[in-house]
Amino acid sequence: MTALEKIRDFVKSYPGSDIFRDFHVDYTDQIPFNGGLFPSGLVEVSRKGDILGNTTVTNQYNFGLYYVFEKSPGDDVGSMENADWVMDFQEWVQRKSVLRESPTFGDDPESETITAQNGVLYDADEEGTAMYMVQLSVKFTKKFEVKNKWLT
Repeated sequence: MTALEKIRDFVKSYPGSDIFRDFHVDYTDQIPFNGGLFPSGLVEVSRKGDILGNTTVTNQYNFGLYYVFEKSPGDDVGSMENADWVMDFQEWVQRKSVLRESPTFGDDPESETITAQNGVLYDADEEGTAMYMVQLSVKFTKKFEVKNKWLT
């Protein structure tokens, strides 16, 4: 399973995700109750090597999650429900990461973290929809062992 498939399945396993009719990759529209997962690639955070050439790399995947909800202009009740959903999702991701119930991506599952942060109202229109965005990041370690022909 690819990293993108793992993250998509993880996001879809959130108990509140059942409100979405569609959940896409690299796309969402302005129809309420749609979502989109926008990967922004792999970032190498750090690299450490030993004298034999073995290397440990800390990597991070970053994603933007966009959610379209109903929100009429001036509707405080709808705004509160939407914001509560976003914050609950962020807390759920944190809980799953801390309890080691999230997917793994590297060679050291105990050190992995998944975070959902900076949930924000991204855009709202007069037609009664609002798009919210959450930043989702996965930090993990990969280990590369060099086969040294001189030591064998």
